[in-house]
Amino acid sequence: MIVGEMAGLLAAGVAAGVVSTVVSLASIVSYPALLAFGLPPLTANVTNTVALMFTAVGAAAGSRPELAGQGPRVLRLGWITALGGAAGAALLLVTPSRTFEQIAPWLIAGASLLLVRPPRTGRHSEHGLLMRLALFAVAVYVGYFGAAGGILMFAVLSTVIERSAAHVNALKNVLSGLANCVAAIGFALFGPVDWGAALPLAAGFLLGGWIGPAIARRVPGQGLRYLAAACGLAVAVKLGYDAYAS
Repeated sequence: MIVGEMAGLLAAGVAAGVVSTVVSLASIVSYPALLAFGLPPLTANVTNTVALMFTAVGAAAGSRPELAGQGPRVLRLGWITALGGAAGAALLLVTPSRTFEQIAPWLIAGASLLLVRPPRTGRHSEHGLLMRLALFAVAVYVGYFGAAGGILMFAVLSTVIERSAAHVNALKNVLSGLANCVAAIGFALFGPVDWGAALPLAAGFLLGGWIGPAIARRVPGQGLRYLAAACGLAVAVKLGYDAYAS
């Protein structure tokens, strides 16, 4: 790739990394950027996933205050999202994406509305089977399709974790990163990754992921949840139009 294209992908990665850690919509920025640079859809999807795992590295470094004391929770839930990411990656490589494209808008819209519901005092346990199945299903989606997958995971975690939105968001970034990491390994081995595009995009994701948590922790109270919900609904409308109008 020429220097200008690499700089463009680096900038897109920084923007997407910030957007990912704040409102969970990295792919809405980075995937169209890869298409604009001439990558075919499948190549753009797998290249984006490989680069996206570096967002979690940057986000973990930038979210150390929010992640303090959450190590045991990451260990309890991380293996679930890792398995889900692997399953989603395998599905992407062997099946057409049409079905997920039609389901995705409804999933994202539902999760977005879940984020704006009034907080409840009696929450489900993070050890419960239903919660773990929901987390696994979201991780499958992250590994397969990914658009606004972080919003789905944010919504699931918000139903079981009684911490501030910034703390839940930090955990979401790490768990989503594990799903992306396992999927990325599969794509690196078996998928059509464009490494020339992946490397500058990954560098941007790393930097943007590190910057994002500082912004997220400054969004007051429920504001982070409302912001993520509004962005998620907008994405659901856009994806729904693309899936059903064509």
